[in-house]
Amino acid sequence: MQKVWQTIESPFLAETDGSFRLADRACEVESPLSRKQARKQLDKSVDEIAQLQRKLYAQNKFSLLLVFQAMDAAGKDSTIRAVLSGVNPAGCHVTSYKKPNSHELDHDFLWRTTRNLPERGRIGVFNRSQYEEVLVVRVHPEILKHQQLPYPVDHETIWQERLQSITDQEKHLARNGTVILKFFLNVSRDEQRRRFIDRLEEPHKRWKFEANDVRERGFWDQYMHAYQEAIAASSKPWAPWFVIPADDKPNMRLAVSDIVERTLESLNLRFPVTGAADQEIHDQLYAELKAGD
Repeated sequence: MQKVWQTIESPFLAETDGSFRLADRACEVESPLSRKQARKQLDKSVDEIAQLQRKLYAQNKFSLLLVFQAMDAAGKDSTIRAVLSGVNPAGCHVTSYKKPNSHELDHDFLWRTTRNLPERGRIGVFNRSQYEEVLVVRVHPEILKHQQLPYPVDHETIWQERLQSITDQEKHLARNGTVILKFFLNVSRDEQRRRFIDRLEEPHKRWKFEANDVRERGFWDQYMHAYQEAIAASSKPWAPWFVIPADDKPNMRLAVSDIVERTLESLNLRFPVTGAADQEIHDQLYAELKAGD
């Protein structure tokens, strides 16, 4: 396919040739910055992203889609909030996906995310995504009974078929100017446990806690297998996965911000330049305005 942008180099980039192994990836950054240093660097990166987003919006050629997947308590919400804190809300839209409703189940599994794809010039963020269909549904295949599928389900092939549908759509989007960055925030089981305890010990954090989150810990190995299979199959040059160590939140947010910033920089974004005819009109109107009404 014709390349319109180049995947940036990163130690967190998942292999794009199908050889990715989740077991080889750490949950902690090697030689991390201190919390203070990481936050200072993040502030600089956030400012740069804000400036680049202005050019993205004005140029109106590319769109940027950020996909976030993780186990519960990995820090998706706070990372999205921190990394995009400087972006103009008019040019950014965040969609969080929960359990599909009856209307969504009346469509194919890609419909509810497709309808929220970003327009040219915009940044779209998926907090969970179409990948839930090969993650939580794979771990709990009984969910398929509620999806009104027209044919009998072959559990040996359905996950690879769905991943193929996802990667085919991502290739189509990339060909048409959507830059796709996918982030798996890789939190350890022990760190997740600590964060759940913290939520229960702090009254102002209890609203985040759901009993089902703890029950899902019993399926940890199945989820890791599902993530392994999904990332290995769908990390492509046109839609790469980045596996970000998530046990240290400040360094995790900085890693995500750095990837977003450097990707936007690689697009060579520019403010549009007015043509000669428009420039002549602008000069005339400028002169009239300076002279007064």
